[in-house]
Amino acid sequence: MLVFIDESGDPGFKIEKGASPIFAAVMVIFETKEAASITHRVIEESDAPRIHRGEFKFNKCSDDVRDVFFKAIRKCPFKVRAIVVRKKLIHSPRLRADKDKFYEYFVKSMLNYDAGILKKAVIVIDGSGDREFRQNLNTALRRKLGSGIIKDVRFKNSKADRLVQLADMCVGAIARSYRRDRDQTDRWRQLLAPRINDVWDFR
Repeated sequence: MLVFIDESGDPGFKIEKGASPIFAAVMVIFETKEAASITHRVIEESDAPRIHRGEFKFNKCSDDVRDVFFKAIRKCPFKVRAIVVRKKLIHSPRLRADKDKFYEYFVKSMLNYDAGILKKAVIVIDGSGDREFRQNLNTALRRKLGSGIIKDVRFKNSKADRLVQLADMCVGAIARSYRRDRDQTDRWRQLLAPRINDVWDFR
C-alpha cells in the first residue's frame, strides 16, 4: 500500500496578517503499486502535461488545467481521505504556538482515524519543506512502525513525482471548497468526488 500525504494552508493563526483560515491534509491511498503506476500513466498521457509545463500545484494551475487534470484522474484506482481544520475552533495554546506540533498532530489524527484502511502502508510525504520539520514528523510517524499501519516513511521532492503532485491537487481542491471568499469553491471537489472516501471536519 502506498499513501501520499500533502497539506494545504499553513499552521499560523494570525489570519488578519495573511495566515490561512483553513488547514487541510489528505491521504491519497493506493492499494497496490500497480494502482499507483496506472494513475501515474493516466496523468502523463492526459492533456494536462501538454497544457501545463512543470509541476502540478493546485494554487499555481489555471482553471482549465485543473479541469483537465481532475477529469483525467476521476476514475483512477485510488482513495482520498482528508482532514479539514477551521483554525478559529482551535484553542490549544501548544497547537497555536508550535507549527511543527500543529502539523504533526493533525497528520497523526488523520492516520489514526483511517477507518481501518491503512495496512503496512508506505507513507510518502513531500520532502521539499523545512529540514527540521521533516525530521520531527518522520520521527513521530515512525513510532507507528510495527503497528501494522505504517511500514515505512519516505520523503520525495514534489517536482519529480507526479503522485506527490496528485496529493497537492487533491488537497487543494478540498481546501478550496471551504473558502467562501473565493470563486468556484466546489468545482474541483465535485470532479474529485468519485475518489473521495471521507472528509473529516475536525471539531
